[in-house]
Amino acid sequence: MAERHEIRLCGFGGQGVILAGHIIGQAAAIYEHKHATFIQDYGPEARGGSTRADVVVSDERVTYPYIETPTVLLAMSQPAYDKYHPQNHRDALVIIDAELVKPIVEAGKKVISVPARRIAEELGRTAVANSVMLGFFTAATGIVSPDAIKKAIAASVPKNTIELNLKAFDRGYAYGLEHSEAR
Repeated sequence: MAERHEIRLCGFGGQGVILAGHIIGQAAAIYEHKHATFIQDYGPEARGGSTRADVVVSDERVTYPYIETPTVLLAMSQPAYDKYHPQNHRDALVIIDAELVKPIVEAGKKVISVPARRIAEELGRTAVANSVMLGFFTAATGIVSPDAIKKAIAASVPKNTIELNLKAFDRGYAYGLEHSEAR
């Protein structure tokens, strides 16, 4: 049976949630030759409104791209977590930004956290918190390889920010290898 991963990324506008979802889909489809779909949803506000990116990664063709019960939820804001947390698959892995989201503790639910915003601040730019989260996600799940994500980051971010985004990815990946037990 083919593996199918349903990944929901959520936060507020300006955090790079949509870009992170695009990068996961691109890494899977272009650099690892898997099947992937990507759907984005955001409020009418350019910044500050809720945003969501849904990515399906599968070994087989994806015939239905919509997600109802994610197997992975990556939450970068409390309102987004509160909105999408109830829709998780029973065994879903929940990844949160430790400083921005306070999870609801439930028996049997796997919640892991990374201080993505703090790490991004240490690197000098909070805008790369999404790349920190991508690194942590990659280490924690193994759904896509670090090499594929790095190639997708380099192909997707502005040229003058590639080095910083890759450094942010590496920091998140290292943190994930050290602190996540999801794999």
